[in-house]
Amino acid sequence: MLSKKTKYGLKAMAHLARQESNKPVLIGQISETEVIPKKFLEAILLDLKKLGFVNSKQGKGGGYYLARDAKDISLASLIRVLEGPIALLPCVSKNYYEKCDDCPNEGVCTLNKVMVELRDSTLEILENKSLESLK
Repeated sequence: MLSKKTKYGLKAMAHLARQESNKPVLIGQISETEVIPKKFLEAILLDLKKLGFVNSKQGKGGGYYLARDAKDISLASLIRVLEGPIALLPCVSKNYYEKCDDCPNEGVCTLNKVMVELRDSTLEILENKSLESLK
């Protein structure tokens, strides 16, 4: 299940993607339109700015806007930075691999095999869908 941070981050990014020619949008407008608590949204957008997904402009006509074209931002990349691993178990994660404490041998673990299959199917969809698909 996605956390509220990830859900709100995806909604905010989709909102920005719908703007004409990367026009900056005020946090208050995104918060009101997408029903996201403003303080929470501020923290999310600050994180996304640090990671290079959005930029901001201060002053009159300021706000947040996408740092890259919506078609160049995969849903997988956004979910990873907002949520962490896409895999449901650490032993099947491509980017955040960790051995499971309770599993002596991943090679014979039947749960591992199913979770690899699930991860691959999920990644197939998320890596091939861009932010533009949420417009």
